Amino acid sequence: MKALALAILATALLSACGTTTSDRTASGAGIGAGIGLLGGPPGVVVGAIAGGAVGATTSPRQVELGRPIWDR
Repeated sequence: MKALALAILATALLSACGTTTSDRTASGAGIGAGIGLLGGPPGVVVGAIAGGAVGATTSPRQVELGRPIWDR
């Protein structure tokens, strides 16, 4: 059950933010790595890869969280 809850949370968070593909890839990788930290060192790598992939494949129209903080 814990793994399912984390997967749902990760899916929601890994949609990332940003207006460009590179912004969403970077923020998705960061969020994924943070969530993966719960699983230890291998989890960080897997989380970063998964988060980056989800961020790269998400369009700005699907998730609109505003401009990234580093772009303000």
